[in-house]
Amino acid sequence: MDLDPGLAALRPLGGFFLLHTVPPKPGSPPLPTLADAYADTVPGTDADGAINPRPRPTPHPPHPHNPLTFRVRKVAAALRAPEPRVAASVAHQGLAARLWSVTLGCAALYGRVPDLAPRLLRWDPDASAPDDLWLTGVRPLPGDAATAAGVVLRDHIAPLTAAVHARYRVATGLLWGNAASALAGAGRELDRWARLAGRPDTAERARALTAGLLAHPLLAGTGTLTAARDGIAFRRRSCCLYYRVPGSGVCGDCCFPRPPAPSRSSPLTHPSPDAPSG
Repeated sequence: MDLDPGLAALRPLGGFFLLHTVPPKPGSPPLPTLADAYADTVPGTDADGAINPRPRPTPHPPHPHNPLTFRVRKVAAALRAPEPRVAASVAHQGLAARLWSVTLGCAALYGRVPDLAPRLLRWDPDASAPDDLWLTGVRPLPGDAATAAGVVLRDHIAPLTAAVHARYRVATGLLWGNAASALAGAGRELDRWARLAGRPDTAERARALTAGLLAHPLLAGTGTLTAARDGIAFRRRSCCLYYRVPGSGVCGDCCFPRPPAPSRSSPLTHPSPDAPSG
């Protein structure tokens, strides 16, 4: 089935899966694109052209009005985050969850995915969660796992991860764990919705796509995916740092069974830039 201009099939799935395709009202201030958010840092490539998640050094500091910088500050204020990298990790995972949800939802329901090129995807960094996204034009692409990986991992997660690591020194292993956790969460919600809606074919496609994408070289080793009686179960090898937010605990897929105690010598306090967890 071809993608319809309004991506109407995504509406019953809830806010994380929705994608605006109707232009804002005339006179509304222009929203930045996700290309603007990633502009200060770009990922490198290996000699064979594969994505290298290590960022190139930025010649200039990020612009103070960069939408990603604005979003991290907004998240920090909302959560009362004790340090910027906690808010940066939460913001990173929230945006990853939106991108995976839209892409998986379209792939499972339509058999096609929209072109989500960063220059085509506008973002309101001042909106509440889930992140508010608007696609300026619906151009269909194949709905297979390889295409989905290009749309999300290559075009978004790699430059987003590079930017967050460069600006906030969040460990890259932690950030790729965020990407895997967001993918597994989107797959789990889509699978649950499809089974409740009596659409076993959609549920099966959601599970297969999720498993295939988690096997991608950039996500392999970030956690363990298992089949559960109620759908998809995932346990990541890293921690997103959310437990450091006042009054919070560990997430359901965290590598820690309970919040770790602070330690002066712990890598959670003084992380290596490329440590597998934060």
